[in-house]
Amino acid sequence: MIKHIIGNIDFIESLRGKKATFMLALSNTKTANIEGITQAGIPGMIHLTPTLDSEFVCTGEVRSLENIAETPKGVPTPALITRGVHLLAPYGRVELLDLGLEVKPKVDYFRLHSFGVEPSENIAKGAKIDAEALFQKGVEFGKSYECKDEYIILGESVPSGTTTAMATAIGLKYKADYAFSSSFKNVPNNIREKTLKLALSNLEEKDDIFAVLSKLSDNMLIFNAGFIVGLNNRVPLVLAGGTQMACVLLIVNRMLQLMGSTISTTNLALCTTKWVAKDENSDIEALLELLKFPINAYYSNFDFSLSSHPALKLYDQGEAKEGVGAGGALMYGILNGLTKEQITQKVEDFLR
Repeated sequence: MIKHIIGNIDFIESLRGKKATFMLALSNTKTANIEGITQAGIPGMIHLTPTLDSEFVCTGEVRSLENIAETPKGVPTPALITRGVHLLAPYGRVELLDLGLEVKPKVDYFRLHSFGVEPSENIAKGAKIDAEALFQKGVEFGKSYECKDEYIILGESVPSGTTTAMATAIGLKYKADYAFSSSFKNVPNNIREKTLKLALSNLEEKDDIFAVLSKLSDNMLIFNAGFIVGLNNRVPLVLAGGTQMACVLLIVNRMLQLMGSTISTTNLALCTTKWVAKDENSDIEALLELLKFPINAYYSNFDFSLSSHPALKLYDQGEAKEGVGAGGALMYGILNGLTKEQITQKVEDFLR
């Protein structure tokens, strides 16, 4: 049930039956406040999405609002998938990265790593991130982090993150604007294009890589690129996500080119969902092929074809697609013996 996108199947098979630390990177960008640019959450309360996602993954409850985050069309958060797998085949532990949240999650007993980072601004007006300092925080965290399990699964929850990821890739001179996915089935390209045009107009010829990232990116992308560099291949790391996590790798790629350096990636992979891998409006394989270093990437061949729940059927129709580490969570479940039937049943249980 695990298919490869690029590379070979060996890396992911080496993780079969092993315990992972599930790490969830959480951040707000005020780009999400642009009307109609994202459906990753409740209208007017999009900023709460990462907070609610993390609360639900950790505890099975949302504590900062009465109901779980869902799109205006009624698509529930992918956190249901990530939590469902955890109940059936528990992660070794769940840890949270606060990379600029407007509202902190109300959880006890779960490790919340804080880095003194504020939410980033709307990229249309300039994200106003100190990218160099943030990247360095990621590097230091990667160097010092001690994994208590056999590997790390790193997911994210950043509303409008595919828009900031696309802006970042274009700003870093990748020809990749066609390749980024969206939480929408019908991507709001007119809103995206207007936002991107405004964002890119803030760039100047003299801007170096950090200046570009400071204006166009989001905290999750920059920090996690630093984390990968700092971790330096010493612990197996699965990036659990789609085109946003591919953009993290694109930042690493540009950083290495800038430094005239290389990195071993034998312990690094990306795993996403079938909904991203088969998305007609994006191309994650094309993004990964832009990298100058080898990478193994996979998707979990899971869908909701066994479900009759109308909200879950929307996933198979192209809404939502990925988030909250769902692709990596499904991979973890499959590697630990879970069936499609078991996962589907557990996710449906949350909606009863």
